[in-house]
Amino acid sequence: MENPQPFLMNTWYVAALSSEVDGEALFKRKILNTSVLIYRTEDGTAVALHDRCPHRFVPLSMGRREGDTVVCPYHGLKFDCTGKCTHNPHGNQKIPEAARTRSFPLVERYGFLWIWMGNEAADPATIPDYSPLDEGHENGVAYTYMYPKANYQLILDNVMDLSHIDHVHGEIITTRGKLSPLVPQLRETAATVEARWEWAQQPAMLIFNQFLPDPDAEARHFFDITWAAPANIQLSVGAIQGPGALDLEHCVGQYDLHTCTPETADTTHYFFATRRNHIEEDGEYNTMKIQAMHDAFMTEDGPILDAVHEEMGTDDLFGLSPVLMSNDVAPVKVRRHLKRLIEDEQAAQAGIKKSA
Repeated sequence: MENPQPFLMNTWYVAALSSEVDGEALFKRKILNTSVLIYRTEDGTAVALHDRCPHRFVPLSMGRREGDTVVCPYHGLKFDCTGKCTHNPHGNQKIPEAARTRSFPLVERYGFLWIWMGNEAADPATIPDYSPLDEGHENGVAYTYMYPKANYQLILDNVMDLSHIDHVHGEIITTRGKLSPLVPQLRETAATVEARWEWAQQPAMLIFNQFLPDPDAEARHFFDITWAAPANIQLSVGAIQGPGALDLEHCVGQYDLHTCTPETADTTHYFFATRRNHIEEDGEYNTMKIQAMHDAFMTEDGPILDAVHEEMGTDDLFGLSPVLMSNDVAPVKVRRHLKRLIEDEQAAQAGIKKSA
């Protein structure tokens, strides 16, 4: 990709699903162009290190565990979970002061492992609150991971602009043409961009209609979507027949989280979680639903986003002078907000270097 924009660094990204890092395994993943090793110590705490031995730069993930230490496969140096070398088998066995690899703050929350890649102090309190994922029966929530060959901002565009639903996806989530003509209600704060749609259709979305009093009758629907930096989108959707507020407390619906972590400017780690408020204890339905949603993302959205990325050849959408329409209002807000955050961070870092 030409002239990739820098990433926002001093913020929390999802490094992995909690379920991806298990037992004694050494788990590796590239995040923001940096190789990262993640593993759990013997008490179950997840830790993250730069996946590179400082001696000859071998990925430590190729090595082995010895208790809570990792042994480099090339020359046998051992590193603890803070990245410090604790054993040098060579010569007088003195450990050079520089023999350490970087450790990254890692927090386990809401079914994810959140990582801080920046140089500023990490504050776990700044992780957005997605606690509804933790509430309710264990069979009412499900998670999945995807790997699009596209820049992460294209995924943010896709989720912030749901007008594509009737044109990309099948019958299961069609709005029967009701959504595309609507311009969402927008609200922007210092930390978020929010978009909301309300509409009625008959019958209701097929993911909900069988759980409503009259599956074939008209139902009112809503989408509430909130972006939080750098790449988190919480999406609530529901349907109701008769009186009642359009929210998850009164509707048959689900609470979703889409969160993206750039691997590179050209590839993305895409994590998704969903918690529904109906038939929460049905494990078989839970498994079927998350598989169907995973498949929809990968076989319907995925090929389009990959093709857009390849055709653009850059992550500078505005530099290509795209035709903008009413359905672009939310994703454009997000892109501009994220651009300001990155520019402000870069300016602050430049100021620190200049004064040093």
